Amino acid sequence: MATASGHYFFMHAPISSVLFVCLGNLCRSPTAHAVLTGMARQQQCNIRIDSAGTSPYHKGSLPDARTREAGQARGYSFKGQRSRPVLDEDFARFDLVLAMDKHNLRDLQERCPAEYQHKVKLFLEYTEQEELEVPDPYYGGRQGFELVLDLIEQGCEVLLSKAKR
Repeated sequence: MATASGHYFFMHAPISSVLFVCLGNLCRSPTAHAVLTGMARQQQCNIRIDSAGTSPYHKGSLPDARTREAGQARGYSFKGQRSRPVLDEDFARFDLVLAMDKHNLRDLQERCPAEYQHKVKLFLEYTEQEELEVPDPYYGGRQGFELVLDLIEQGCEVLLSKAKR
């Protein structure tokens, strides 16, 4: 089903688990993890949420301090989050594996077994925004982290509505 902006929403069974993925699992995917966790808790929606990176370089690290600062200012918690790489079993374990940008989407699609390809999508395909990618704020200033939060909050609202079906 196409929206007015040409984006496609996925019509399928209710969503019970989501894995958010960016490159290092330091900024964008931990933000999405924290935002959807907060929204799901607030709306009493039972959904399993995790985040990971296509790169293992930051394994075990906390989310970026600027990410945590921006998210915590809006009331989100990053408690218990540590960077981890995407695991092969993640494709079977999660209903959706949502990439923050096209580069990470390609990496996931190349790695994902054929029977799970339908689960791998761009996260912002769930919004009615013109933007399809969540930009990486790592090398930018504070406003980049705020933009990431804005985009992710909008996407998580739509995603949560699908999870509650």
